[in-house]
Amino acid sequence: MRSLRIISLYVLFTLGTKAFGQVAGSASQCLDAHAWPDGPGFLITPQQPDSELTAMLKQVDPNRIKAIIEKLVSFGTRSTLSNQTDPVRGIGAARDWIASEMRSYATASNGRMKVTVPSYVQEPANRIPTATVISDIVATLQGSKEPNRVYVVSGHYDSRVTDVLNFVDDAPGADDDASGVAVSMELARIMANHTPAATIMFIAVAGEEQGLYGSDFLARTLREANVDVQGMLNNDIVGSPMADDGTEDPFNIRMFCGGMPPNETASRISTRISIGGENDSPARELGRFVAGVAQNQATRMNVQMMYRPDRYLRGSDHLSFLKYGFPAVRFTEPHENFAHQHQDVRVENGVQFGDLVEFVDFEFTARVARVNGAGIWSLANAPGTPKNARIDTSVLTNNSTLRWDADPHVDGGYEIVWRPTDAPDWTHAIPVGLVTSATIQLAKDNVMFGVRSVGKNGYRSPAAFPFPGT
Repeated sequence: MRSLRIISLYVLFTLGTKAFGQVAGSASQCLDAHAWPDGPGFLITPQQPDSELTAMLKQVDPNRIKAIIEKLVSFGTRSTLSNQTDPVRGIGAARDWIASEMRSYATASNGRMKVTVPSYVQEPANRIPTATVISDIVATLQGSKEPNRVYVVSGHYDSRVTDVLNFVDDAPGADDDASGVAVSMELARIMANHTPAATIMFIAVAGEEQGLYGSDFLARTLREANVDVQGMLNNDIVGSPMADDGTEDPFNIRMFCGGMPPNETASRISTRISIGGENDSPARELGRFVAGVAQNQATRMNVQMMYRPDRYLRGSDHLSFLKYGFPAVRFTEPHENFAHQHQDVRVENGVQFGDLVEFVDFEFTARVARVNGAGIWSLANAPGTPKNARIDTSVLTNNSTLRWDADPHVDGGYEIVWRPTDAPDWTHAIPVGLVTSATIQLAKDNVMFGVRSVGKNGYRSPAAFPFPGT
């Protein structure tokens, strides 16, 4: 059986190699399912980090993360409603410090990283009693090959106490969400002197606690500018592995990946339901990709995919990106201690309340940063996710024909991926070469299909889920 599999894989790669020499879209591959004992294609294994990525992940420094979190806590309160001109206290001081730090990182980029502070005035609205300036800090590391293809890693720098309108009392916000900002800033520092193929944005947004105002502004701005944001990794409450009962889970991070895209039309949703595509939203495919590249010895972390947009009664900045049609996921620590979130700093019955720095585990936060680093760098150096993927349903047949749009930036070809309908992740991949259609002798009624791009550098994109079409 082992010899048969080796021979079959040789035939498979021979077909793929021949296809690499074809002009994109010239001929469709037709692959026989019976040639492979376990079904067509090779079994998918996790993508391991290359030497450049491994070296970057080793540079993530828990002490630098600690210094960032402690500095953000030192501003007293970072309430979005707090003082914006005081140089030492309030959200304005925090904004200016983050921007200054990001600019210092950018000096290593030879001009490829630019730091901006896009702002707008939010008129009185929910949780905004008076006109308030909302400012985001954005460090943009421009891609060398596809600058308009963008990936985002984010945290929010505002904080709160029990009363979200209280902008006077101390709101340390160490875990929620100085930890997420530290992830974004540390990765910006490390990656500034590297050159990704696509653009990476390292951001810190405000207004999250008031209602996702900063991220909504940023996502809307990107959508209106037709920026091709193909993935957003949001970090919100990623500072501690300890539950409220004292148990710890230091090598696990939750990643919330929504199902039905909120921006889809009723017709599109109806089609998705009819073909069983509820588990194949762009957010789920992004999540599968990140889990596949970020669970290894370099990160020492398990990424737990959560099949919902967020926790009960909670929400965060990835929801803004989902709203505008961008794939987005949220990282959050494996357990939560609600005495340390959205609380006035106080002691009651011997219990310390408040989001204090003493409850943050900097080694854990560093591992979360490595998960984000593996994900964002792998995304930015793989080819883009195929667009307009579709599966031919014009006739009844036990074969499956997939098509997608050509991408001139793809230099290593494409792969059809598939899995049993009840499997949580892709199990097999079939190289088909530099073509824009392929016919697989495997019934589409029995499996789930996707298509992903392959780079000559070995990086692969997230899969695109095909809708019925021709």
